[in-house]
Amino acid sequence: MKQLLQNLKTGKAIVEEVPVPSPRAGMALIKTAASLVSAGTERMVVEFAEKNLVGKARSRPDLVKQVIDKALREGLLNTAQAAFNKLDEPMALGYSSAGTIVELGENMDGFHVGQRVACAGGGYAVHAEYAVVPRNLLAPIPDELDFESAAFATLGAIALHGFRLAEPNLGESVAVIGIGLLGLMTMQIAAAAGCRVIGIDIDPKRVKLAEQFGISACSRDQAEAAVQAFTANRGADSVVICADTPSNDPVTLAGQIARDRANIVATGAVGLEFPRKIYFEKELSFINSRSYGPGRYDASYEEGGADYPIGFVRWTEGRNLEAVVCLLASGKLDVAPLITHRFPIADAAEAYNVITGKKEEAFIGVLLTYPEAVERLEGLNVIRFSTPTFKPSNLQTCKLGVIGAGLFANATLLPAIKKTDIELVGIASSGGLKAQHSAKKFGFGYATSSAEEIINDENINTIAILTRHDTHADLVIKGLQAGKNVFVEKPLAVNREELEVLSEFLESHHSSLLTAGFNRRYAPLARQLADFYADRVEPLYIHYRVNAGYIPLNHWVHDPEQGGGRIIGEGCHFIDFVTYLVGESPISVSAHALPDHGKYHEDNVSMTFTFPDGSIGVVDYLANGDKSLPKERVEVFGGGKVATLNDYRSLEMISNGRRKKINNRLGQDKGWKDEMLALANAVKSGVPPIPYEQLIGVTQASFAAVESLRSGEKVKI
Repeated sequence: MKQLLQNLKTGKAIVEEVPVPSPRAGMALIKTAASLVSAGTERMVVEFAEKNLVGKARSRPDLVKQVIDKALREGLLNTAQAAFNKLDEPMALGYSSAGTIVELGENMDGFHVGQRVACAGGGYAVHAEYAVVPRNLLAPIPDELDFESAAFATLGAIALHGFRLAEPNLGESVAVIGIGLLGLMTMQIAAAAGCRVIGIDIDPKRVKLAEQFGISACSRDQAEAAVQAFTANRGADSVVICADTPSNDPVTLAGQIARDRANIVATGAVGLEFPRKIYFEKELSFINSRSYGPGRYDASYEEGGADYPIGFVRWTEGRNLEAVVCLLASGKLDVAPLITHRFPIADAAEAYNVITGKKEEAFIGVLLTYPEAVERLEGLNVIRFSTPTFKPSNLQTCKLGVIGAGLFANATLLPAIKKTDIELVGIASSGGLKAQHSAKKFGFGYATSSAEEIINDENINTIAILTRHDTHADLVIKGLQAGKNVFVEKPLAVNREELEVLSEFLESHHSSLLTAGFNRRYAPLARQLADFYADRVEPLYIHYRVNAGYIPLNHWVHDPEQGGGRIIGEGCHFIDFVTYLVGESPISVSAHALPDHGKYHEDNVSMTFTFPDGSIGVVDYLANGDKSLPKERVEVFGGGKVATLNDYRSLEMISNGRRKKINNRLGQDKGWKDEMLALANAVKSGVPPIPYEQLIGVTQASFAAVESLRSGEKVKI
């Protein structure tokens, strides 16, 4: 299928062939009929992408600071690689569209194949022939409403939400600053609600356009006088700012034309330096509108499908979308006269020449259109490349299929794999786009949106699972059942039930091998540390301190079903490292946490593990520190020796009064490449690189640590 993409490195907007995405649970696959190009949001993205590196840095100093902090922690080389990988990723443009449901995921009651729907959401309602959209961002379209008008529904929901935040009453006056597409829709909505409306803009053509809808409007230089006359010298009851400019003038003007104690709402992107005297003396209320209603930026609502009770949250983003569809169908909101340009998806890049001013044409509503014929979906979920980089066939060669093509895959693991002799056969991501990008970048033979395509491919003997934590156990079993060797990123499972099923399967199936992404045990300095204690006869005391950093509570990693929590999801790394040094799995754990005070979620924890030989491993996992401190430090005591590993950048070993320090000349090395080399060698030898008892034991230990944390008791593993 064709999809419009933005390259953040080069600034080019291009149309490419991408696999048709696969709908997950709670989502529907939509064949797009029309999509709206946002002259505000999308133009800003394009203009940012077109800047050089210096320009990008100047416009986003917050991101520059993040890069600097990362460089101080992890080294310049790793940071630069991560930054350029991020810029190289294509961005899907678009967030407002309409089309027909052609396939449903699970848990989509109330929707059916063939149903016409309006679609919303950045990353969902994209400019593509097919798109996967969650249920709460879909609104059925009645027969009397055409697709082109319905494609405006998301922008209409933004206008409606901003209008609602102003809390106008019947008969009150509403001033709208900025009579672009958003402003014109806001004015129509206000008029439909029984308000008296006046619009303000610097462009005389837009003033005339508003008047064509029977709505009063004036130019910027006449605004104060016009609003006073319009409101009998009282000032506007509400002001909605729909302008798109970095200038503070709209905010200043809003204060000047508003009545005493009026409400001012900004839905457009404007400067936010307030003239205090005006706002203070009038006691004005200001709200910066957050897109199209409650639910925006809430993953549980948008992606998870959890709705807010209507008795507590009347107007969510989904219900605002439905309301706008009703307004469009009734004719109270008329967008057809606002359509100035139509471009077929194949020529979509031309639309951006218009909205960015490269093509000097007046515009309001810019639509992308799509072929009407419904194609057969079979085979459209795979894009094959004409020049795959396969090496000569060898039964013992690792022929890899990858499931998951997110940031970790592209920035870390796939670059490491390219440094080995592993053959890259195919890569899958549910959305298709990331798989297509990764396939082109790293030389895979094909890209697909179907994990089953990878699992069932006879040319693949090994699968790498790089998806969200909650999918790991199921995909591991499916891969092993298909006779594939499996590498899975940590964790192996997110609960004991999954681990038990997996463990039983391993006991009864021995044809393939399984390993997990415990990369730190493969780091060069880690190997030297283990060699330093190879001849030990005494137990070890190991202290592993992790300055993990804060993650907001609404992040998916905290979700017990999706991420399993930070101890299970990431803490297992450090439990594995201690296990690696001791050489066997722990037998008990005692864990304690600092009080959370509602800010943290079991991520300021000290865990003490005991081992069969008497060794003790202490893992301190902390989210309450300063990010500038290097993330990881390991201290090991035993047999008259001491060793200190600093963030996988340096190792100091002390024995018999002699010190030896080793520095990684290229910065931090956490063992990614060596881990992949170990995988390739394991496929050739048939011997798992990590003993299964340790693989299972580490995962059990992470579950036991959480149980100890919550019970306050020592837990046997």
